[in-house]
Amino acid sequence: MQSISLARIDLRGDALPEGGALRDLLPRAEFDVEAALEKVRPICEDVHHRGDAALIEYAERFDGVALERVRVPEKALAEALEQLDPEVRAALEESIRRARIVHREQRRETHTTQVVPGGTVTEKWVPVERVGLYAPGGRSVYPSSVIMNVVPAQEAGVGSIALASPAQAEFDGLPHPTILAACALLGVDEVYAAGGATAVAMFAYGTESCAPANMVTGPGNIWVAAAKRYFTGRIGIDAEAGPTEIAVLADATADPAHVAADLISQAEHDPLAAAVLVTDSPELADAVERELEPQIAATKHVEDRIVPALSGRQSAIVLVDGIDDGLRVVDAYGAEHLEIQTADAAAVAERVRNAGAIFVGPWAPVSLGDYCAGSNHVLPTGGCACHSSGLSVQSFLRGIHIVDYTREALADVTHHVVTLAEAEDLPAHGAALKARFGWKVPDSK
Repeated sequence: MQSISLARIDLRGDALPEGGALRDLLPRAEFDVEAALEKVRPICEDVHHRGDAALIEYAERFDGVALERVRVPEKALAEALEQLDPEVRAALEESIRRARIVHREQRRETHTTQVVPGGTVTEKWVPVERVGLYAPGGRSVYPSSVIMNVVPAQEAGVGSIALASPAQAEFDGLPHPTILAACALLGVDEVYAAGGATAVAMFAYGTESCAPANMVTGPGNIWVAAAKRYFTGRIGIDAEAGPTEIAVLADATADPAHVAADLISQAEHDPLAAAVLVTDSPELADAVERELEPQIAATKHVEDRIVPALSGRQSAIVLVDGIDDGLRVVDAYGAEHLEIQTADAAAVAERVRNAGAIFVGPWAPVSLGDYCAGSNHVLPTGGCACHSSGLSVQSFLRGIHIVDYTREALADVTHHVVTLAEAEDLPAHGAALKARFGWKVPDSK
């Protein structure tokens, strides 16, 4: 195995730049969704026009599987659960239990505000009617992503939930059996063997076997991200997920073995995965690099994922003068996963503004969040944590305002409405109120 040495970005000594200038100094994977968009466009439109026939054709072209039908029989779901390793089942059940505890507390309640006597605005929260969820099936199998998508949708009260995952040649054209077993555990019986852009198109347009959805969520590769962008406006999406990221903000108190293990844990996802260490301790940086080689030698997916991920332009050690500067760097980076391994880690974590999820101290590694923390692991990537949140119950709810005014309350504010309507040169807006009062503006109180 080749020696691993992360690139170093030294930001010590000089004042850190502001805003975009600082972001431009930080490592990031190349992920050109716009270029991929042109390739998925004809695929999506083919699914639109030919439905299931197109899905079957693309499954053979991309997955090497000759499907008879796209929808997975319910019998296959039951068999997958029946044959699931008991320890894996127990782990999935615990993951589901913890996720439900957290997500159940996220549900918003209807709230009514009295603006003036006789005038109220109520905000009620209504779940989307139907969602299509995506579980990747490329380099790895992700039953955990089934949980992270299904649980918040169920807790939001979504009435119709369908899930798609790529067909697998080694499983007779069905999605991976652990994916199917997770669906069965969660009570999801509408499952499709469809992957990538074709799955998103199936949910967006609908086909003979699959009704169209109002929203599509779930992580995936660049083709999934491009298809989500293509359909934005027609359907709701959670995010255009890019390669996974971990950033670790650490000082001299951190254990280099822990930091190295956590960087490797995300690097094993994908050769484009990003692993970034931000530290004010050159000694820790050196110690982490020494830890990488033996730990990598003891694991899998080395040459095809871990080595290219850690040696790629998206991964680096960033040296800073202190934790205050480190916080500015991680806020500019906006990591999907951010670990805080410093003295008084909880207090430092409170100061972070931009992250998909924050993991505090040595006993809350990202891997815990991936499976059993109770938090959601479908998180913003590519710096989108600066403006977006991870998947939650709120992702599947829509806030609707209900306006209820009496005659008296409307009369009291009519002169303001008419004034503003005329200021905007929209006199018919004011006329809509005057018509209710004999075309006169009532005297205000």
